[in-house]
Amino acid sequence: MNNLLVDLGSLSIRESTIVNVDAVNMDEESQVVATGSDERYLTTAEVARRLGVKTETVYAYASRGMLRSVRLPGRRGSFFAQAEVEAFVARGREERPPSGAVERIRTELTLLDGDELHYGGHRVTDLASSYGFESVAELLWTGDLRDGEPFPVDPAAVGTVGAALAALPDAARTTDRFKVAAAVLGATDPLRFDLSPAAVVRVGRRLIGVFADALPGDPGDGDSLAHRLAGKLGDRPVDPGLLDLALVLLADHDLAVSTVAVRVAASARAHPYAAVSAGLGAVDGQYHGVASTLAYRFLRDAAEDPFGALAERQRTGGVPGFGHRVYRTRDPRADALLTALRRHAAARDVMAVVDAVTPGAGTFPNVDLALAALMHAFGLRPDAGEAIFALARCAGWLAHAIEEYREPGLRFRPIGVYTGVRPEPA
Repeated sequence: MNNLLVDLGSLSIRESTIVNVDAVNMDEESQVVATGSDERYLTTAEVARRLGVKTETVYAYASRGMLRSVRLPGRRGSFFAQAEVEAFVARGREERPPSGAVERIRTELTLLDGDELHYGGHRVTDLASSYGFESVAELLWTGDLRDGEPFPVDPAAVGTVGAALAALPDAARTTDRFKVAAAVLGATDPLRFDLSPAAVVRVGRRLIGVFADALPGDPGDGDSLAHRLAGKLGDRPVDPGLLDLALVLLADHDLAVSTVAVRVAASARAHPYAAVSAGLGAVDGQYHGVASTLAYRFLRDAAEDPFGALAERQRTGGVPGFGHRVYRTRDPRADALLTALRRHAAARDVMAVVDAVTPGAGTFPNVDLALAALMHAFGLRPDAGEAIFALARCAGWLAHAIEEYREPGLRFRPIGVYTGVRPEPA
């Protein structure tokens, strides 16, 4: 059976046509057994996609009694009860040891569907227009969407973290400060190895609040994270409403490289502070979190010479802030943030630059360009986009850690293929 149970990871069934038995007239000769009004069935092709196998393998499972196929009156082909298929997936995860090759990861958090992004079944642009970052973090952590409470203020923790941050040079970037803060908070939390969902939520609320409060600068006059952070990213405060919008849009993005790093750490049962540290390490790479800084520099140069800046980037490998590996025609996060910026007087000049370079970029702007535009509109530091990204993504990272703690431990264990010098035979 282990040979048949290939990695049953996360494949979306959004393309599936699910048959509800209530919609089918039942007769005594039918093989369908209606177990309730919510019974739903999948076609053979849909089961194959769900399991990540060929349709022939699905038939093999059925012939061996591992899955039960049924016929639906008026419809051709075999059908399988969705509940039974999901139980089969669960049994496969529980019965086989970790293979070390996890190519698909089941998640209920974020769906990338075409050029739309959803958190917990809610389109992110709808969430951003109606809810703040605190509510969205709660949605990712618990599945409940409601008015979120402000992250707690912890003066003692802020003082301890602040003392550690004081040892850093002035040139240290904000993400460097987050790394130190995560290590200090973990070291001072005696309950850090409590991996229950409630405990991880507690860590998330504490960690994100202290991250913002421990940064130097104006603490703001509101309780929301956006208000507490608004005066700490540059010489003048950023509009809290725009900052909150950016935080919501960036809270999660499926299995980005930093999120995979978090899940690998959580698979080893690293505590939540350590899992966030793994994400911060990955986000520091030049192909991930630094993208908004590159876009910031591009817009800075384009403000002086749009065509020259475009030509230089095209010559050296691509225009920062445009195109995306996942989206094909538009980045919904960029659309939402750029639209909000257009309505703000402070962004008038930078939006003129964005409009000047977009036709020549050859593709659509992404969220890194939108972050860069936000930074220029309010005179934020060149690394402010990285800080906003990392702070927002802490919500998603911890949500993925909660999911990963429910999976078998150490399931990410690739097998190395040795290519070095072989030892001499004994």
